[in-house]
Amino acid sequence: MTEEVIKYHKMNKTIILSFVLFSSTLVFSQANKSKQTETSKPFVLGLIDEIQSKELGEKRILNIYLPEGYNADDATKYPVIYLLDGSADEDFIHIVGLVQFNSFEWVNQVPKSIVVGIATVDRRRDFTFPTAIEKDQKSFPTSGHSDQFIAFIEKELQPFIDKKYKTNNSKTIIGQSLGGLLETEILLKKPNLFNKYVIVSPSIWWDNGSILNLDSAILQENFNQQTDIYIAVGKEGPTPTKIPRVMEVDANLLAEKIKASKSKHLKVYFDYLPQENHATILHPAVSNSFRFFYPIKQK
Repeated sequence: MTEEVIKYHKMNKTIILSFVLFSSTLVFSQANKSKQTETSKPFVLGLIDEIQSKELGEKRILNIYLPEGYNADDATKYPVIYLLDGSADEDFIHIVGLVQFNSFEWVNQVPKSIVVGIATVDRRRDFTFPTAIEKDQKSFPTSGHSDQFIAFIEKELQPFIDKKYKTNNSKTIIGQSLGGLLETEILLKKPNLFNKYVIVSPSIWWDNGSILNLDSAILQENFNQQTDIYIAVGKEGPTPTKIPRVMEVDANLLAEKIKASKSKHLKVYFDYLPQENHATILHPAVSNSFRFFYPIKQK
């Protein structure tokens, strides 16, 4: 056998061996991938619930987080945190993460709580009251129906949650921007709907700050519901209005208005976060609000 023929046979054997090894690897990889696919399961963060609202004339999606250990058959009842802009692609996931983390036994900052994320449909419609500013009327043609949304919360949403889930009397609401405006309106007009308010970068500029002129039961000496109010704002500057206003100033004016209350049952904390802006403030602000609501007693 010539040297060329020997080299040829050796080369063929090498090619065949390489092909077999490649084929085996491919088959194993596909089998392993198939096995992984078979054992993969969805990561479930919470529940998706629905409520048909007569007040709003539409069906609303609710994202629900139930705390670890939640059992419909035991006697334990939980605080409820209502989250505006609570869609899965908005604030629900990262706020739930904060609630879960802060309720871990080794952190113990927040009691285990139910989170109700109210998925957004039209926040300009739901979170604003009518405005006299013609420019804003034209720019936001669906705006001005917060009264219907507040009625939805009061008459439908809270009773629905209280009936279906194991809740106690602690009710918190969290919202930012126009959501903070809605919270401010609820606080001043229907303060008993919640006993903890997380108001972040509120759009007080709406209707040229007219909400700051509202009288309210919370300002009276006989207001007797213990209510904790956390107001936060970042370094956010001028508001998107023709009439000049500044976000930080408006938030501070709101805090000062509430602090002037004659009631002994209000606790207010104003938190200025100069390292944050309108886009980044919600997460650190909510974390800070938990420390305000649930101070850990030093031993």
